[in-house]
Amino acid sequence: MQVKTGHPRPTARLVCRNVWKLFGNRPKAWLERHGPSPSAEALAAAGMVAAVRGVDLEVREGEIFVIMGLSGSGKSTLVRCLSRLVEPSGGEILYEGRDLLSMSEAEIMQIRRHKMGMVFQHFALLPHMSVLENVAFPLEVQGVARGERDERARRMIALVGLEGREAAFPRELSGGQQQRVGIARSLAADPELWFLDEPFSALDPLIRREMQVEFLRLQRMLHKTIVFITHDFDEAIRLADRIAIMKDGMIEQIGTPEEIVLSPATPYVTEFTGAVPRAKVVRLATVMVPAEGPAPARHLPADATVAEAAPAFRAGADRIGVTDAEGRLVGQVHRDAVVDLMLGG
Repeated sequence: MQVKTGHPRPTARLVCRNVWKLFGNRPKAWLERHGPSPSAEALAAAGMVAAVRGVDLEVREGEIFVIMGLSGSGKSTLVRCLSRLVEPSGGEILYEGRDLLSMSEAEIMQIRRHKMGMVFQHFALLPHMSVLENVAFPLEVQGVARGERDERARRMIALVGLEGREAAFPRELSGGQQQRVGIARSLAADPELWFLDEPFSALDPLIRREMQVEFLRLQRMLHKTIVFITHDFDEAIRLADRIAIMKDGMIEQIGTPEEIVLSPATPYVTEFTGAVPRAKVVRLATVMVPAEGPAPARHLPADATVAEAAPAFRAGADRIGVTDAEGRLVGQVHRDAVVDLMLGG
């Protein structure tokens, strides 16, 4: 998640156009009769409950796209619509240019097996299988030969830091270790698109933070296209390239963590982000000025947050250098700019 300049925007891997999920009497037929954007009054009169309402979004190749909202906002229903684990009532969901909603069950099953990985809040490990067998299970479903699937499973187990626990059973693992097995299992088939629905919310706070660090480490290595669901804004700003905030089944705003916090689009987003410390989300690239005079003694990358720069200022620095992805000095940040930001300027 480094600052990128002078490069074309990444390709949209997954695109939603006016996606709806209604619960009621024959919702697909009702939606076809009432047009692409029925009113709340029409929905209520028909006894329809809208879990997802007219969602438009795109997930770009290689990004972590976080969908967040409070309980009941529709975020988990939406992510299940994206993989057709839940059947949408209307709209289009394009994956690599193909509409998932026009595919047969057999076609969507093949895409889930070979293109998509999924991790959910509840680990859903098979209790009678060892760690190795759990991780290799998706490959067994694909028909991969025993030797190859065990080799690939061992690589994934090592990747998530569980080497040496291949023979253990789920009951012998901690919650964090079980979640690592779930992550390894979802990665075993080398998915291009990775869905994670509140994967860390059942973990203790310390283990949860460790798993967030581990998740970012894996993403730096694997460069997956990721849709990550959470209700925790601290988790969202720590992980996200972009965030979509949902309320009552609708998208309130999509943007980078900085855009969401500094330029909220609706009163709900303003309230939702009101308690978030700006220093946690504002990048040095936003507050830097051109470098002048002798080079500062301390440098940080442009995508580091102001909070990450705070220790240097506490140690007495009056300015720090800002570098690009190649390590070149591109600007500097002054103590006064940080103080102004912290005070709401």
